[in-house]
Formats: sequence, structure tokens, C-alpha cells
Amino acid sequence: MRDLGGLPTVHGRTTAWRRLIRSDNLQDLSPTSVDHLVAHIGVRDIVDLRSDTELQLLGDGPLRLVSTLAHHHHSLLPDRAQRRQARAAAAADAPRFEDDGVPGSATAPEPSDTGLGSPWKKYDGRRDAAFWAEHYLGYLSDRPDSVSAALHVVSRSSGAAIVHCAAGKDRTGTVVAMALSVAGVPDEVIIEDYVLSDERITRILDRLRNHPLYGEALKSQPVDDQRPKAQSMEAILTALRDGFGGAHGWLREHGWSQDDLARLQTRLLD
Repeated sequence: MRDLGGLPTVHGRTTAWRRLIRSDNLQDLSPTSVDHLVAHIGVRDIVDLRSDTELQLLGDGPLRLVSTLAHHHHSLLPDRAQRRQARAAAAADAPRFEDDGVPGSATAPEPSDTGLGSPWKKYDGRRDAAFWAEHYLGYLSDRPDSVSAALHVVSRSSGAAIVHCAAGKDRTGTVVAMALSVAGVPDEVIIEDYVLSDERITRILDRLRNHPLYGEALKSQPVDDQRPKAQSMEAILTALRDGFGGAHGWLREHGWSQDDLARLQTRLLD
């Protein structure tokens, strides 16, 4: 967990402390940590980017018991309805099958939903910077509603907002990068912050491997393949700039007004 205050911007100002905090899972917070976050840091909003399945199986953690906090669930993974729609679209162009799976007049057997809701896929040997950049851009194309909603929470919070997922690297890194970019933080500084997650990635992955939702997919993946790579964040920031003129442009295309953008920027700047 780290506060994203004190970062330089292209405007000559810095990002404000106690406004935007990034984190991995919040399940293991101690009572002392909870008290510090609420009473001293001033946390008021929790933005949970995990899937419905993750939330159901792992829960919210001890911050859910604090009555002064607002919890906002905005998954960055496709939900069941979206996956069914994708399957239906694919099936329209696929061969038809008999009930036993032989080509004919009936539909093909529906794939299993095993693993639905886990951010990690079965290891296929490809986890380079290009893979992660493509993965992060998928969040923006699959769940623009959630990305937009998460950033609205940050912009409207009356205190500090914690944005988190399971590992605090991929989904959190994407949303945080969008927020910092709108605030005017240079790309190289956003990349430096993203790479800082490397300091804890081994411990985080060790913890996640012990949970059945993540363990099967993670146990075969080398830690080095999960480390945050500067080229991955550089690629997504470049794609945003080339495709939309930057994070501002992407948000405008997804319904944000100039006032919305100004509110987020003002909220994040000292």
C-alpha cells in the first residue's frame, strides 16, 4: 500500500498526500492499520477492482466493518453476461453440432466457467512486456464503465480513496495511471511508480498462491514473469496518447465532461 502524494506534475505542482492510495488485497489489515487509515490518513472511499467471484470468495476484509467508509465495487474483468455474449457472437460463425458434439444441427457444448473471476489465466509461457500492455488495454476495452466509475469515486471523495485489486499491480496500476495522467504527472514518473510494486511482488504472490481461486494459475508462473515491467506501462500510456490524445481523451470518449476532468485534477493536486 502506498500514498501517491508528492509526485511532480507538468504544471509545476505536486500531487496531494492523503487523496489517492493504491493497494493490493485488504484482507489482512490489522486493527492498528485500520485505525491508522481511517483516523489518521482520512480514508473515506474504497474502490475494489476485483471480480464478483473474488469478492464473494475472499470478502472485503476488516475495512467493511467501518461505518464511515463507502465501498465501491467496479470489476475490471468481464462478467458472466459479457462472456456469454462473446460466446454467442462466436457461435454464430462457428460450425453447428449435434447434441453429442458432432457437426450437425445443434449447438456446441458450452465451455466451462472454471476460473471465471480470477485475473490470472493458466500459464502459457508468454508474460513479456507486450503481453501485459495488451492485458491492461483489455481492461479499458472490456470494462470502460468500471474504469470511469472508479475514477469518478476518486474525484468525488471527501477524503482519501484506496484503489485496490488482488495484487495491486495490474488492475490497480491501470486505473492509477489514468488518474495520475489526468493530474499531469509525467509518463516517466507514472512508470516509476508502477515499477515500485516490484518491491513486494514476491510476498504478494506467495500469499495469493495459497488461495484456491488463484493458486492453480499462479503456481506454474515464475515470479519474474509477474514483475511490473516499465515497458508495459510505457506501452499503455503510448497507446492512450496515440489513440485518444491521452487519458483525458479516453475519458472524454467515455462520457466525461471538462468539469469532470477538472474535478479529478483538482482533487489530486496539492
